[in-house]
Amino acid sequence: MAITAQMVKELREKTGAGMMDCKKALQETDGNIDKAIDYLREKGIAKAAKKADRIAAEGLTHIEIDNNTAAILEVNCETDFVTKNDQFKNLLTQLGQHIVKEKPANVEEALEQKLNGEGETLQTIINTAVSTIGEKISLRRFAVVEKTDNDAFGAYLHMGGRIGVLSLIEGTTDEQVGKDVSMHVAAVNPRYVSRDAVSEEEVNREREVLKTQALNEGKPENIVEKMVEGRLGKFFEEIVLLEQSFVKDPDQKVKKYVADKGATVKSFVRYEVGEGMEKREENFADEVMSQIKK
Repeated sequence: MAITAQMVKELREKTGAGMMDCKKALQETDGNIDKAIDYLREKGIAKAAKKADRIAAEGLTHIEIDNNTAAILEVNCETDFVTKNDQFKNLLTQLGQHIVKEKPANVEEALEQKLNGEGETLQTIINTAVSTIGEKISLRRFAVVEKTDNDAFGAYLHMGGRIGVLSLIEGTTDEQVGKDVSMHVAAVNPRYVSRDAVSEEEVNREREVLKTQALNEGKPENIVEKMVEGRLGKFFEEIVLLEQSFVKDPDQKVKKYVADKGATVKSFVRYEVGEGMEKREENFADEVMSQIKK
């Protein structure tokens, strides 16, 4: 029978096996999902499948740099204990080196690629690690960043990778400037580089909220607008990197620190392990702040 994309998708979801492995299993079993699962288990490919429905919200971030290309990635596992495992750490390095070299468009594409263009796929390599380590492991996300010879990457990992930040600094090749900016981003967790990056819709929505708050406080309408603009400044300080007081020198803004180095912040990517996933409640931002001040 004809093997459809929907059948392959269903088998992947049930087993966690790679796309080509699932397609072959379905072909070998004439499209029978249950038999295809058995086929994959017999081949050892679906040994990881029993763990596919577990929550893997622990893990590490990792940054790999190769000349003018850098990648930041997050790989999840089930327990913090596994993050100290050398095999797990080696897996992060392997994945990082591949992503920097091959520059896949997304996680799905990356998992189907052969490691560094040859041998087994990334999904197979991850499944092998799952079988050996005994926990669900998954490549959650990654970002690839490019620079010129006149720019610098800022790479910073907190607590060995619980938080990872990759920044791109233009106008300087001083990597320490980039690292300082990335340390700040790890600690304060801004959402945007500059005011210009904040959408007009978001600013207007905040303006309306602040206006309503001021009026509810009984402030005269003739001073409400002035109050709102003042409070908007504080709003930008909370979410915009360049408007924030620099953690290593709170007397100056990040904007001034970078400008004094003749540089500008082009972008940053901040990953915190498990953010947005079901996990323990811990405040890593406060922890980073305490580390920086030591």
